[in-house]
Amino acid sequence: MPVGVRRTADRRSGPPTPCLSTAEDPIVQIASFSPALALAPANLKDRLARLAAGAVRRLDRLAPVVDLAVRVLVASVFFKSGLTKIASWSSTLSLFENEYAVPLLPPEVAALMGTSVELAFPVLLALGLGSRFAAFVLFVFNIVAVISYPDLGAAGLKEHQTWGLLLLVTLLHGPGALSLDRLIGRRLFGASPAGVR
Repeated sequence: MPVGVRRTADRRSGPPTPCLSTAEDPIVQIASFSPALALAPANLKDRLARLAAGAVRRLDRLAPVVDLAVRVLVASVFFKSGLTKIASWSSTLSLFENEYAVPLLPPEVAALMGTSVELAFPVLLALGLGSRFAAFVLFVFNIVAVISYPDLGAAGLKEHQTWGLLLLVTLLHGPGALSLDRLIGRRLFGASPAGVR
């Protein structure tokens, strides 16, 4: 019989039930670091385990809201920047001609592409539609923005790093339960498709 599996008292009652060995039990692991907890009665350990499990369940319920908040926060930053650019197109062109050094692109094309990215992809990100692709595009766009504007300064660089890290959350973790990706995945596939969490 495999390690960590034990039979129930009645062999006819079904398949073996998994159990944690002493080394795998998280409460035993915690107790090994704390002599006071190691001496605590078993019912205290069980109570602590139940409290920890309850806290984890409550945090799991908050995860979709946090995922949505991260997407909306980052999307709003990029979208507002796009709105600023279209509010005064001549100023935007001037910035791309004189301030921003976008590699390989003429200033007019760079201004049009940059503004389009800042207006379209944040909407997709906030809605959770094509979330990972939108997060990837904005992540790359963020890197290009840092490279293209050498006079960014320490505060500006720190903001771009924060936005990049928040975009990585969606890129690596997925958009979460409160997203159109999840809704469409459930309608089309009956469950979340691979890559949509």
